[in-house]
Amino acid sequence: MVSEIGLGTWLTFGGRLDDRSASALVRKAFDLGINLFDTADVYEQGRAEESLGAALAGVPRKDYVLGTKCFFPSGPGPNDKGLSRKHVDDSVHASLRRLRTDSIDLFQCHRYDPETPVEETVRAIGDLIRQGKIVYWGVSMWKPDQIAEAVDVARALGAPAPVSNQPSYSLMNREVESGVLQRCRELGLGTLPFSPLAQGALTGKYLGGARPEGARLGDSKRNLWMGRFVASDAQARVEQFRAVAAEAGMSCAQLALAWLLGRPTVDSVLVGATRVAQLEENAAASGRTLDAAIVARLDSLFPA
Repeated sequence: MVSEIGLGTWLTFGGRLDDRSASALVRKAFDLGINLFDTADVYEQGRAEESLGAALAGVPRKDYVLGTKCFFPSGPGPNDKGLSRKHVDDSVHASLRRLRTDSIDLFQCHRYDPETPVEETVRAIGDLIRQGKIVYWGVSMWKPDQIAEAVDVARALGAPAPVSNQPSYSLMNREVESGVLQRCRELGLGTLPFSPLAQGALTGKYLGGARPEGARLGDSKRNLWMGRFVASDAQARVEQFRAVAAEAGMSCAQLALAWLLGRPTVDSVLVGATRVAQLEENAAASGRTLDAAIVARLDSLFPA
């Protein structure tokens, strides 16, 4: 069971945030009822996992759900990437050390690996589950046929099948609705969207060409894939979105998150934060139900 809002660590933990600030966010997350924490071996080349592990130290292990991922290069060697048995095994053991834990609740394949047979990956993960080092596994940014392949292979082998998919999904990025969400619904996978605020564009912080100091848009390392979200036509729609949020009595962020939580198969939405107040605002979206008229207006503003 996971909270409707989960705390992600991409671009924050181990880099922009020092360990003290990260620990403050984690403590606040527990206060707000958040029990899902998501990271990856590649985030800040392992520093994000180390920071999260330090922040969770002393918290009873049963009280939180911990997710991490592997696929992208974690070193210079030819076996430091992908989803081969060797890299999956190496990555899991390195993540366990950095996270200061004996088990990973949700191990996710960060991308599909065309160079490794899915059967090899499924067998490797199954062995780690039997060893008690992984509890469940999932995928991230996989296509519908790739997700189906993983489930079919697992069933054929009598091995654990993936339980979740983590896609990029927001009002401004609804591509997964054309096939991924339907396939997940058919196969019984839950959905844990990341980048639910379109990398901050849905908060309204970039309206009128604004470029707030310290915001992601001004950082070449962190503003990848933001161009379409801050284009003039997209921001014109965000201006109208802000008016809808005001009418609904919510902030822009809360409305965007509440909409996403109402989508089929979505179980938890992963948010990033650099400040406690930011996390408090996002967490307030949990439990909010949107009426049909609001949803229809949002669909009109941001069609699939």
